[in-house]
Order: sequence, then structure tokens, then C-alpha cells
Amino acid sequence: MSDLTHLKNELAGCMICADRFAATATAHRPNPVVWFQQGARLLIASQAPGMKVHKANTPFWDASGKRLRDWLGVDEATFYDRSRVAIVPMAFCFPGYNAAGSDLPPPKVCAATWRQPILGALEGVELTVLIGGYAQKWHLGTKTGVTETVAGWRDHAPKLFPLPHPSWRNTAWLKRNPWFEAELLPVLRARVKEVLDG
Repeated sequence: MSDLTHLKNELAGCMICADRFAATATAHRPNPVVWFQQGARLLIASQAPGMKVHKANTPFWDASGKRLRDWLGVDEATFYDRSRVAIVPMAFCFPGYNAAGSDLPPPKVCAATWRQPILGALEGVELTVLIGGYAQKWHLGTKTGVTETVAGWRDHAPKLFPLPHPSWRNTAWLKRNPWFEAELLPVLRARVKEVLDG
């Protein structure tokens, strides 16, 4: 059994946040969404699954996934091909909602426990897409906000591309920052194609 297969099996049964999730407004059980395997060349470092992903057990199985695939210039079949694309969020389980119905942040214990071993075992990754502030701060060590980090994307390309979250809540952000679609996305799409085509 490979190191990565062993890690996947351990992660799939992880219960370290069981008490934490039971205490949320959703009172749910851990359900790590495990979506990677050896051979992947594109790594998507995201935040944490939402409720739809938690129920479907498939990452980005919502409207934000459709927008993300458009940003990357890939179809659904390519996006969900684990041998080509690894999706490794900062937390593998849905963190739950608070009493006001807002998303809770990804528990830090998840990244502290799993992130380094998994990334260390994923050989062959040539491009990492960093979605949102949690992933950007972990991978880049930045202290800036998402807008400033994404605006500085040229400092990290062609191996790393910071992106905002593709949630439809960020539609206003896209309108305020037209350079994202005009300048960053064409370069990202070309780089994704280059990496996935080998």
C-alpha cells in the first residue's frame, strides 16, 4: 500500500472534529470529502466543503463548482478525474453553521493534521490553485487580504495562482475587479491546459 493510499484511508475515517461538529447548529457528523490520488498534476487548494458537498460527497458539487470549472477552462469530466486533478481543502469536512446560519471557518486542526503529509505524498503536482484567504495564507504565508493577494498573482505564477472563492456571493467582487477576468483568467486557462495536456 502506498503512503498516499494509506493517508486516504486514514483521512476517510477521521473523527477528530466529531465533538466540534456535534456542537454546531447543524449537529452533523464528520464526512471527509477525499478527492485525490497519485498522478495528479493540478492541485486545487480550497477552503472547506459546504453543505451540498457534504451531502453529495463530491467537491464543488454546487454553483461555485460550475464557475470554478469555467475559470479553469476545464469540463466536468476533467475536473473530477482524480488522476489529473487533486482537490485538497484546508478542511476536508463541512465545518457547519453557527446559530445565525453563517458558515463556520475550517478547523485549524484539520490542516495541522493532514495537510503536510498529503501534499508531501502528492508527487508530480505542477500547478496549485489557491482559492480564498485560508489557502493563500497557508501556502504563501501572506498577511494581506484576498483582493491584494489575487492582484499580485504575477508574483506567484506560473506554479501558483491565488483566486477568490468562486461563490456567486462574489459576483460583485468580480464586477469591481474586471482585471481578474481580463488579465488573470486567460493566463490561468492556458497554464491549466499546458499542465493537464502534459
